[in-house]
Amino acid sequence: MNGALAPDHIARLATVLDDAAIGGTAIERLPDLDGASPADAYAVQAALVERRLARGERLTGLKMGLTSEAKMTQMGVDAPIWGRLTDAMHIPDGGSVSLAGRIHPRVEPELAFRIGRDASPGDAFADVVDAVAPAVELIDSRYAGFRFTLPDVIADNTSASGYAVGAWRPVPGDLAGLAVTLEIDGAAVHTGSAAAILGDPRRAFDEAVRLADHSGVRLRAGWVLLAGAATPAEPLPAGAGVRAVVETLGSVSFKAQP
Repeated sequence: MNGALAPDHIARLATVLDDAAIGGTAIERLPDLDGASPADAYAVQAALVERRLARGERLTGLKMGLTSEAKMTQMGVDAPIWGRLTDAMHIPDGGSVSLAGRIHPRVEPELAFRIGRDASPGDAFADVVDAVAPAVELIDSRYAGFRFTLPDVIADNTSASGYAVGAWRPVPGDLAGLAVTLEIDGAAVHTGSAAAILGDPRRAFDEAVRLADHSGVRLRAGWVLLAGAATPAEPLPAGAGVRAVVETLGSVSFKAQP
C-alpha cells in the first residue's frame, strides 16, 4: 500500500477492530494494512482507542511490545512497538477479571514504571520514573489464530487487553538482573530475567518516549508504563489464578473468571 491511509479509511479499520473486541469475535487479518507504514498503523490505533475514550474510558499509561530480541527478529523489526492503556484495562492486584468476550487470552510478566512527571524526549529515566512494580499484562489479539503482521498488531493496540500492577517500590540499582517468574495456579510456567526487556528495562522508557513522540504522545505524570515481557506469553484458562514474581520487588496476582 502506497501513501497514507485516508482519515475515513482509518476510521473504518478502527471500527472493525473495536467491534471485534466488543463482540469477542476473532477476525481475519486486515488486507488494507498490507504494506501499511507504522505511521498509518499507529493512526488506526489512535482512532481505535479514541472510540474507547468516547465511551468514557481514560488513558492511564502506555505499554511496550516486541521488547525481546527474539520477538523483534520474528517480526523483522529493529525497534519495539507501543500501545495505550486505559482505566478499563486495569485489574486490581489480588482481584479478578472476566474472560468473557476475550478471544484467546494470554499473560506475560512485566515490570511497570510509575511516571513521576510529564516526560519529553531526551529526559533521563531517573528524572521521570519514581517507582517500579511487578506487573502482569493480559494480551488478547483480535486476529484469528493470533496471526498478524507488524501493522496489524500496531493497529490492534499491540494486543492490549488488561494489566495488573503490584505494590510500588523504589527503583533498585540493578533492574536488568532481577529474576522473573510467571505462575499459573501456583505452578511456575516460565522463568526469566528482566534483562530480556531490551537488555535493561530502563531502555523501554527511552524507547517509549521516543516512539510515542512520533505520534505526538507524551508520557504523563501519574501514568503507568509497562516495560515489556520478561518471558514468553502463556495462555490463560478460565478459572486459573496467575501470579508474577519479580526478585526484590514482590508479586502481583489475579484470578481469571469465566
